[in-house]
This record gives sequence, structure tokens and C-alpha cells, in this order.
Amino acid sequence: MTATLSIGVIGLLFAPLLQAQEYPPDITRGKTVYQRDCQACHGAGGWGDGPEAQALKIAPANFHRFSSFLKSDEELLRTIEHGVVFSPMHAWRGQLTDGEMQDAVAYIRLLSQRAR
Repeated sequence: MTATLSIGVIGLLFAPLLQAQEYPPDITRGKTVYQRDCQACHGAGGWGDGPEAQALKIAPANFHRFSSFLKSDEELLRTIEHGVVFSPMHAWRGQLTDGEMQDAVAYIRLLSQRAR
């Protein structure tokens, strides 16, 4: 009985650590997410020239710019999660899973390194 209780308590203590493990990003899944949810504004190559971009008052991010390239994965994730105030970039939290957002960041990283 005591052993079972001890194992249960240990399990409860380590449960948050198991949930906090990073999701392994997947570029292939990221490409699918990007094409479905990002490409209309940011363009197929990540240049900020998607078909919807012309109608926007504020241009979408060009992932090939040095300022975009310098952003950490965490900064990109925050931008995707919460959006950008006073811009057309809205929050994707609740529309995309954490995994989908991380996959999209992995694909954006790949795009930003192409044609450099």
C-alpha cells in the first residue's frame, strides 16, 4: 500500500516535466501548416509576397530579411501564438496546436535559409 502511494506521488511530481518536454518539430508537417495557414500572406517562398499581401496595409514579414533571421524560435512562436498588435498578423493560439506552431517555425527556418 505504501509503495503504491509512493509511486503515485512520484508520478504526480514528475507529470509536469513530462508535459513540458519539447515537441520534436517536423519540417514536412510544418510545410503543410505553412501552405494552409501562412502562405496566403507570407508567400510560397517566405518573401512576404503572398496573394493576400497586396491588400494589407502592413506588409507581412519577409523571412529572408536579416531582422527575421535573427529572431529566436521562441520569438517566432510567440508571434504565431499571440499575433502582432496593430498588424494583420493575428493570434493563432486556439486555431493551431503547439505542435503545428513548432512545425511551422521549423519550416519557416528552412525557408529563411533558402536563396541566401
